[in-house]
Amino acid sequence: MIATWQETIGPQPKTPARSTVAVLERVSKNYGSVHALRDLSLCVHAGELLALLGPNGAGKTTAVKLLLGLATASAGRVSVWGGDPTNPLIRVRTGAMLQVARVPETLRVREHIDLFRSYYPHPLPFATTIALGGLTGLENRKFGDLSGGQKQRVLFALALCGDPDLLFLDEPTVGLDVEARRTLWDEIRKLIGRGKTVLLTTHYLQEADALADRVAVINQGQIIAQGTPSEIKARTAGKRIRCCSGLDLKLVQAITGVTAAKRDRDVLEIQTAEAEPVLRELLALDPQLSGMEVTGAGLEEAFLALTQDDNHHALNH
Repeated sequence: MIATWQETIGPQPKTPARSTVAVLERVSKNYGSVHALRDLSLCVHAGELLALLGPNGAGKTTAVKLLLGLATASAGRVSVWGGDPTNPLIRVRTGAMLQVARVPETLRVREHIDLFRSYYPHPLPFATTIALGGLTGLENRKFGDLSGGQKQRVLFALALCGDPDLLFLDEPTVGLDVEARRTLWDEIRKLIGRGKTVLLTTHYLQEADALADRVAVINQGQIIAQGTPSEIKARTAGKRIRCCSGLDLKLVQAITGVTAAKRDRDVLEIQTAEAEPVLRELLALDPQLSGMEVTGAGLEEAFLALTQDDNHHALNH
């Protein structure tokens, strides 16, 4: 199990003010004729977890690379703590867990962590880093001999070992099982509790919903929505109906007000703007219907609605 921050380094003061840590101001980034970012503006505030969501190719990784100083903007301003992200004094205050990371397969876990700790003036103790990454017992294993989930935990530990104030987590729970993912969520929450700032990119929208103070949705190189998870979800006013029924799927899809319907074995999952008239029609068609559950639209539905609307708008202009 991954150790807790309190167990390893004790309670830490929380950053008092929500000052701005990182800024992309009217930033564009072109790769030849490809426009990865288009006049994009984004702020990351101290002590928050900002989840950056978007489909593949939307520009998430490019935005992160700019803030890490790994790429240069074609236009606009990039700032971290008011300075150039390539400044060594700024870089030692940041940590990153990137999907594009490549580390030597033949080095042992211990060697990787010792090497990364040497890059920072005030790193976490080795034992603390091992415990926080849930790597106890794996210290002498070669990186190439680890499972996918274990490799993810090593990359997480490497991102943490410098005790950074700003942490970039790019798809951090890919390859982790459910228990390991939840454990990592707990550690990320404790980071925020210690006053750290986290920029998270993820394809698990449940992850963003569970962790984020704010969500920014990026599509086609532009921010199309941002706010708290509740505010983003409120932009999609629909309802989700789940029930057990043997009704034909095409018949359900034809009910007035149903925007989408799918079947998972004997469970129907229906999206609709208004649940009540759809429920009445379902009960009329199938009096044996059971297990009804009605919930508000989740972050996944809001994300899909926002990006689909944005794509439709782009196609028509």
